[in-house]
Amino acid sequence: MGLTIPERYGGADAGYVAYALAVEELARVDAGTAVTLSVHLMVAGAILRLGSDEQRNRYLPQLAGGDTIAGFALTEPDAGSDAAAIRSTAKRAPDGGFALRGRKQWCTNGGYAGVTLAMFRTGVPGAKGISAFLVDNALPGIVVEKTTEKLGIHTSNTVDLAFDDVAVPAGAVLGAEGTGLSNALSALTTGRIGIAAQATGILAACLDASVKFAKEREAFGKPIAAFEGVSFKLAQMATDLEAARLLTWRAASRCDRGEPFAVEASQAKLFASTAARKHAAEAVQIHGGYGYTTEFPVERYYRDAKITEIYEGTSEIQQLIIARALLGRIE
Repeated sequence: MGLTIPERYGGADAGYVAYALAVEELARVDAGTAVTLSVHLMVAGAILRLGSDEQRNRYLPQLAGGDTIAGFALTEPDAGSDAAAIRSTAKRAPDGGFALRGRKQWCTNGGYAGVTLAMFRTGVPGAKGISAFLVDNALPGIVVEKTTEKLGIHTSNTVDLAFDDVAVPAGAVLGAEGTGLSNALSALTTGRIGIAAQATGILAACLDASVKFAKEREAFGKPIAAFEGVSFKLAQMATDLEAARLLTWRAASRCDRGEPFAVEASQAKLFASTAARKHAAEAVQIHGGYGYTTEFPVERYYRDAKITEIYEGTSEIQQLIIARALLGRIE
């Protein structure tokens, strides 16, 4: 739980390559658990980069030890990819603090988080009027309105949170007031390394299961692995796995070296998530009728893979980031 948190706060200070390795291995077994860790460390990274000494000393030791789980709350019913459209507000209180009001949707870890990184509007409409807050989930006025039932990643907690005049001190603001959206997008950039690693882990699990089944399952007197219709699927699956893994490691290593990595993280997430979804379907196909049953794990990999193309920036958003890096902003 403290992989990327410095040792002085009780973490391992292992860096983002180690983080990618850990998330991949967790996702190879259970993708929901992997994203729980990924979001937890994404928030910890934001506190480390942007937080005050008081915020770091308060939260990072708890997060590093796993005593507190971190959650993330950005999306709203009318604000998804267009995050600048959020309507939840933070009104200045007489004591200098803020009163938080609004509804947040699809908050990862939100049902059991001890602290949530949440975005609220403190100023004018648009991106520059949004501020980031570190909110203790035990505060009065925070209500889990519903737990979302999902296609996959069932072991990842996803909830809608209501904030009804939640009183927070001025010290709850993470970074400068009005920089919340850029702070959220910065956090999501590192988070995309985690989602790329998650997708890579799902893909690795698909390959493991498919190779095993193809060697054991016989048809027409021989293992189905002997047929090119199956073996070529496995060959492409293995190749895309290595490509996804190396793209993820490249982004992670650039992050560890302090080099720009936003485009590399988007490329890793775009490729790995597409490959995971594609090859999870192929894994089900290789398993035939068995793949459509809960007797084998590939149906779960199939359900888990799709979300990696959606959260922490859809595939279309990743393409937009990559295209703008190539072409600049074209209106």
